[in-house]
Amino acid sequence: MAQIVPLTMSEPVQIDARRVRDIVSELGESAAQNVIGIALEQLAVALQATDAALTAQDMAQAVAQADRLSRLAWQIGLLSLAGVAMDLGSCIERGDLAALSAVQARLMRVGNRSLTAIWDRAGSG
Repeated sequence: MAQIVPLTMSEPVQIDARRVRDIVSELGESAAQNVIGIALEQLAVALQATDAALTAQDMAQAVAQADRLSRLAWQIGLLSLAGVAMDLGSCIERGDLAALSAVQARLMRVGNRSLTAIWDRAGSG
């Protein structure tokens, strides 16, 4: 009898460390932590709004939220998250519904991991 082994989806997230350092050097550590904290809150809201729009099959809203998510992610150096958000928008714009479900799942995985990684990095100075 064959054994079934569950595969866990794991991929490293890419953070532009130079962008994070630039934010800290421009604003100072305390202000940078505040700005990054606010950005993380906005990212979490945009991530949830993107997922909710997709669940409701509101593709126009999903594209708008994915675009917002991508721009916010680039601003604080979350390269993986920005890229996946752009991929999601592309899938919708191309009408590639077969890929959309996989990209949506990847967006949530990468989004959650990215938010944790940048918070940990900002908190450690």
